[in-house]
Amino acid sequence: MEKRRFVVIGDLPVGQFNHICDVPGVLVGHYSVHSNTHHTGVTAILPHEGNIFRDKVKAGSHIFNGFGKSIGMMQIEELGTIETPILLTNTLNVGKVSDSLITYMLQDNKEIGVTTGTINPLVLECNDGRLNHIQERILSDEAVFAAINTAKKDTQQGSIGAGSGMICHGLKGGIGSSSREIIFDSQKYHVGVLVNTNFGASNSKSLLFKGRAIGEDIYNRNKTKNEDDKGSIIVVIATDIPLESRQLNRISKRAALGIARTGSFAGNGSGDIIVAFSTANRSQHFSNSCIEKYEMLRDDSLEKVFKAVVFATEEAILNSMLHSPSTTGYLTTAKSINEYQMLYQDLLMNEGDSSNEKI
Repeated sequence: MEKRRFVVIGDLPVGQFNHICDVPGVLVGHYSVHSNTHHTGVTAILPHEGNIFRDKVKAGSHIFNGFGKSIGMMQIEELGTIETPILLTNTLNVGKVSDSLITYMLQDNKEIGVTTGTINPLVLECNDGRLNHIQERILSDEAVFAAINTAKKDTQQGSIGAGSGMICHGLKGGIGSSSREIIFDSQKYHVGVLVNTNFGASNSKSLLFKGRAIGEDIYNRNKTKNEDDKGSIIVVIATDIPLESRQLNRISKRAALGIARTGSFAGNGSGDIIVAFSTANRSQHFSNSCIEKYEMLRDDSLEKVFKAVVFATEEAILNSMLHSPSTTGYLTTAKSINEYQMLYQDLLMNEGDSSNEKI
């Protein structure tokens, strides 16, 4: 499938697919519901293709603004590992999706809670209640199992999976992704970001597109009422760079700068949650050794990673909107940013640009 890159952010090269799946081993799957009253779903990010409970990845996190109901963040902060697929969904379905994820993990890990410890399901959320009849909580085992079981080197973005009912800066938001490549000691590494965008003022006034304040023009055209910056954004950062949990905490913080570059100031009602993991460093659940050994990047080389996270986060947010069509849902209609393309047309890549990606 051929799809061009929409916009160039920063000066670092992107990966083959300009997607979180450029990180070797990372897979993404979606389950979507679209109807007159429901636009919702589940997005699953698998850190690798093996048994994640037995072969955990090193992880870090950052809560930039904690107006959220996610499950599993506490154990990331304490132990610095992830042991399940990372699931994204809507706010009121967090409990059901978490329960379904536990059911899924018990299939191949019969020892959980019996001969070994319990499990820490990681479920992250945004509120899609404007486009989705969220009180009906329609997502269950089927949605979770389908999202995980269909995970692949996925390039689908926009109104899909957990992004189906999201609104960003008053326009249709959803799932977006981007990646960057970095060379350390003559070896190529990857940083991939996936976002679920549901933040920003509903009047679009603060929206920035590659530094241009197009939100002012959108506001002047629509004359919608002024509304505070609220909503949520979930940012998941994946990398094959050998980083330990302290360093993953540090790169998580930099995603907030990428969010800010699109015009957000993280209002009181915004849940801005960031999770990062490294596929290079693993922690075996069952081990005969008391000592765990792993490599780590020198801290004085982290600046390239910081830069990659900021650029990829900003581009992923713009991609989430550029891939999303106008959507009418339960309580409102969210217009696509593409209806205002005249405001940023000159900032887009040309169709024939040599940097266009085949994905």
